Amino acid sequence: MYPFSYTKASDTREALNAGHRGGRYLAGGTTLVDLMRETVERPDTLVDISGLPLRGITVTERGGLRIGALESMATAASNPKVRSTYPVISQALELSASAQLRNMATIGGNIMQRTRCTYFRDVTAACNKRDPGSGCAAREGFNRTHAILGTSDACVATHPSDVAVAFAALEATVHLLGPGGERTVPFADLLLRPGRTPGREQAVGKGELITAVEVPAYPRPLRSGYLKVRDRQSYEFALTSTAVALHIRGGVIREAKVAAGGVGTVPWKLPAVERALVGERPSDRLWARAAESASDGARPLTHNRFKIELLKRTVERQLRIVGESE
Repeated sequence: MYPFSYTKASDTREALNAGHRGGRYLAGGTTLVDLMRETVERPDTLVDISGLPLRGITVTERGGLRIGALESMATAASNPKVRSTYPVISQALELSASAQLRNMATIGGNIMQRTRCTYFRDVTAACNKRDPGSGCAAREGFNRTHAILGTSDACVATHPSDVAVAFAALEATVHLLGPGGERTVPFADLLLRPGRTPGREQAVGKGELITAVEVPAYPRPLRSGYLKVRDRQSYEFALTSTAVALHIRGGVIREAKVAAGGVGTVPWKLPAVERALVGERPSDRLWARAAESASDGARPLTHNRFKIELLKRTVERQLRIVGESE
C-alpha cells in the first residue's frame, strides 16, 4: 500500500471541496481498501464521508423509494419498506456478500465498485482499465467469468454489483451532488460500457457524490425477485443473474422489468424480453419464448460461451418463479 493522507469530512461542502481537489471518497471502504492493498488504486488522499447525512429510506410523494447512498447494504436489505415493495432489491443485497461485508458496505459504494477481473487486480498484467493503452489480457487469457454483452476490443470485464442489476431492472434514478449543484442521472446512464475508454466507468464528475438512489413507483401488485447463479453458494460473484419485476392484473402481464448481471460490462437491461412479456398471459411457453432473446448481441470469448445458454435458462427460471408466485 502506498502512503496517503486521510481526512474526515464534517459536512458535504467540505467533502465536495476535498473531492474536487482529487480526494477519493471513503465510506464502508470494503472495495477501495482492498484495491489499495493490492496497489491497483493509489490515491493521495482519502476523504471519509461516513459521517455525512446521506442515510435514510423514505417513500417518495409518488410512492417510490429513496435510499440514501450511505445506508449499509444490511440496513437497506432488512428495511420493511424495501422488503415489502421491492423484494428484488432485498434479495440482491442479501446474495451479494457475507453479513460482515453487508454491515460495512454502502449502497453508493456498492454500485460504484470496480470490476473483479483478475487481470485488473494483477498489476503485472495488461489492463486498459488500470493502465489505458496497455491492452486487455483477459481477451486472450482465461476469460470464463468475463462478459459476453457490451464488450469492446479494449475491455471484457463484468460489473460485479448485484443490487445494481435490480436498480437497472427497476429503472432507478441516481441523485448526485457536486461543486455545480445537484443533478439526477438515470441508472442506465450511470455505469458506462467500456468502448474505447474503459478507464472511465461511471458518469460521475470530479468531486461529485452519490446522495441517493430513487426507485420509481409501479402499479400494484408488483411481484419481483432476484436469482443469482454462481460456482458456489458462499458469496461468490455471479456467473449470471436475473432481476425480474412483473405487474400482473386480470391474468395478463401489464408491465415487465428485467435485467441481467454477470454477463455484461454493465448491468444489462433486457428490453426484448420485456416486450415479449407485456400483454401476454403467464405460461411456461411464454417464459421460454421470452428468455430466448436474453442473449441477443452476445459476443462470447474462448472460455465463456456457456454463458449464452446459462443466461437464457436463468432468465426463464426467474420469470417462472416471479410470474407464478402468489
